[in-house]
Amino acid sequence: MAKPVAAWLKPLPQGLYCVPGDFFIDPAQPVSRAVITHAHSDHARSGHGAALATADTLAIMRLRLGEGAPRSPQPLPYRQPLTVGDVTLTLVPAGHLLGSAQVVMEYQGQRAVVSGDYKRAADPTCDSFEVARCTVFVTEATFGLPVFTHPAPEQEIAKLLASLADFPERTHQIGVYGLGKCQRLIALLRQAGYDRPVWLHGALRSVTDYYIGRGIDLGPVPSVADSRENLAGEIVLCPPSALGDRWSRRFADPLIGFASGWMRVRGRARQRGVELPLIISDHADWPELLQTITDTGASDIWVTHGREEALVHAATSMGLAARALNLVGLEDEGE
Repeated sequence: MAKPVAAWLKPLPQGLYCVPGDFFIDPAQPVSRAVITHAHSDHARSGHGAALATADTLAIMRLRLGEGAPRSPQPLPYRQPLTVGDVTLTLVPAGHLLGSAQVVMEYQGQRAVVSGDYKRAADPTCDSFEVARCTVFVTEATFGLPVFTHPAPEQEIAKLLASLADFPERTHQIGVYGLGKCQRLIALLRQAGYDRPVWLHGALRSVTDYYIGRGIDLGPVPSVADSRENLAGEIVLCPPSALGDRWSRRFADPLIGFASGWMRVRGRARQRGVELPLIISDHADWPELLQTITDTGASDIWVTHGREEALVHAATSMGLAARALNLVGLEDEGE
C-alpha cells in the first residue's frame, strides 16, 4: 500500500526532508544533501555538502557565496527525471528568476511538488512557470492575502517612464533587489522601448553581468562609478539599502522609487520615503496562488511561508486538505 506523502516528506528543524531520497529542500541550516529551488539567500544558504539544482542556480550560488557554495554541486536540467535514493526527482520552471525551479518528487504512486518561490506573470529573464500536477502541492504565500493583486508590470514601467518625462531634471533612483528584480526591471524597460543606459550601483554588477553572459539582452548597463555626471534625467538602480544614503548625494535631486510587491502597502512606501512606488513582484499574487492550487489538481496543500493562515483557510474553503508548515528561515530576500 502506498504511503501518504506526509509519511515520507517531513518538516524538520533543518527544513523540509524527503525521507526515501535522503535530502532536504532549501534547508535553513547546512546539510550533507540539499536540493535548492533558487539562489535567493533565504533558500540557498552556505555550507551544504552536496547540492542539486539547475546549472544557473548553482552558478549564481557560487557567485554570491564564494567559498560557502556547495562543495559537491550537481546540476540538473529542467524536465529531466533523476532517481535519488528511492525517489524520482524532476525540476520544472518556477518563473521566479533565472534558474528557479519547482521540485517534483514521485514515490510509491504519490507525487509531491515543492514550488519554492514562483510567479505566473511572464518574465523576459527566465523560463515561465509550468504547472505540475500532483497529490500534494507545497506553496509559498508571500502575498497570500486578498488585498494583494499585482498590476500588470507594463503598467508600472509606464509610470516610471512618465515620471522621467515629467521630471527630466531629476535622477530616478530605484531600489531593486540584486538577483532577479534588477534584471527583470531592466528587461521590462527595454521591452517598453527605453534604450538609454540604465545605471547600476556596484552591488548589482556581478549578477547582472552573469545574466548578460547567459544571453539575456539588457542593453547598456554602465556602473555609476564610471560616470562623472550627476545623472539628471537618468535611471539609476541600487539595492534598497542604498536609497537615500550618502552614495545618493551625487545625484540631481534624486527621486526615490522602489520596485516591490510590497509597494501595494502604502505605509511601507511612506516608511521608506518612496516617492515612486512600483508594484512589480516576482511572487504570485492572491488570484495566482488560488489559480495555481486549482491547476495542480492537488488534494492536499501545504503552505511554507508568508501569509499562511489566509491561504490555508482559502484552500480549506475549496474543499481541500491544507496546513501551514511553519518552516523557519524563509524571508523576502527576493522581493
